[in-house]
Amino acid sequence: MADGAGALDPGGQLAAAASDCVHCGFCLPACPTYQLWGEEMDSPRGRIHLISQVLDGAPVTEKVTTHLDRCLGCMACMTACPSGVRYNELIEAARAWPEEALSGADPAPEPAAARSVRDRAVRAAIFATFPYPKRLRALTGPLRLARRAGLDRLALRGAAARYAPELAGSLRLAPRSAAGPGRLPARIPARGPRRAVVGMLTGCVQRVFFGDVNAATARVLAAEGCDVIVPPGQGCCGALSLHSGRPAEAARFAERTIAEFEQAGVDAIVINSAGCGSAMKEYGAFFGRAAGGERDALAARAAAFSGRVRDFSEFLAELYREHGGPRAVRQELRAITAYHDACHLAHAQRIRQQPRDLLRGIPGLDLIEVGDGGTCCGSAGVYNLLQPEAAAELGQRKAAALRATGARLVVSANPGCSLQIAAALTGDGGDPVVVAHIAEVLDASFRGRPLSALGVTAC
Repeated sequence: MADGAGALDPGGQLAAAASDCVHCGFCLPACPTYQLWGEEMDSPRGRIHLISQVLDGAPVTEKVTTHLDRCLGCMACMTACPSGVRYNELIEAARAWPEEALSGADPAPEPAAARSVRDRAVRAAIFATFPYPKRLRALTGPLRLARRAGLDRLALRGAAARYAPELAGSLRLAPRSAAGPGRLPARIPARGPRRAVVGMLTGCVQRVFFGDVNAATARVLAAEGCDVIVPPGQGCCGALSLHSGRPAEAARFAERTIAEFEQAGVDAIVINSAGCGSAMKEYGAFFGRAAGGERDALAARAAAFSGRVRDFSEFLAELYREHGGPRAVRQELRAITAYHDACHLAHAQRIRQQPRDLLRGIPGLDLIEVGDGGTCCGSAGVYNLLQPEAAAELGQRKAAALRATGARLVVSANPGCSLQIAAALTGDGGDPVVVAHIAEVLDASFRGRPLSALGVTAC
């Protein structure tokens, strides 16, 4: 490793991870951006090659940054990789390099070339807004008004699409209707004998755009015998920052999240957002890589915390297995339904069967598999804002695959996916299709509510 790159990989962990790649190419057909462009440098194998070059002393140029930024971070390559390459660690670390280069750190001799002023400004605006629910909520009204006025369609066809694609993408993705219930009570008691005490993350985008999902999640958990604790001081978990190359920012959010849930004294922390759950399960490894001195204690706390994090579907499967099965009675819901595998659930957390089992447990629900092999929908955190053209094309492909199932209901487990898929299905001019969270579908079955309450027409 070159001396100039030593600061980027002082322990050699990144170089070791990159050396695990044997260049077999199994990742190529699994990679959405390689599917789009067929460009080697826009594949995991190609990006690992670029990362290795930087670790050997090459500069972080605009070209390198472009290929790194085009990665969705969907982790489909990790599922396909026979060598167990830790691509998540590589891409998360490499995404921080342009920021370090722009601050004048080695190994970039021309730091200003790594990212344009415009790109830096767009990123600064996104990360000054999305992790902060109050700020994000303040933007939702103007965005909805713009959509109702048809400005989103004008933006996609007009100069904004060319000169301000991020703005056009924001208008396309903004929900048309206002969010549902606001702040949840600090404690929602179990119905019947208590089987567990769980903490619940309310999230940032989830809290602002999908309050109904949080309310449904709490009701389902309570109906299955859980006391649900909602720490009022919780904020962003740091997922968007961690997955976008902003490790210092992610660490601040993560440390606060750990402290809030430690005080709650819960058996498990249940997450209804795939991206958030993936990041929170990484806390132990994330802080472990930076351990040393006083950070050792935090790394130990983070590891203990991550060990208690469970995705919503994962938790219910464990609860049923350990406590005698489901408690809540399922009422019939008749709908042709397609389940979308969120990347950070299927690939990063390896959770695929549990949500399908939950849906198949609902009488009358006809679950159809999507025939695209679980390819990313193009949401990928803030990717659809930073790379709107690629994201839109992936969204169109996902919409076509979903249309092919004949489903009138699409179920997701991630808020970003829900926004992206809903926008793609609305934009293709086809018949209305409702996108709902799995917690909303279970909640409707538990409460005996028709799917028309979610907007699903008769199937």
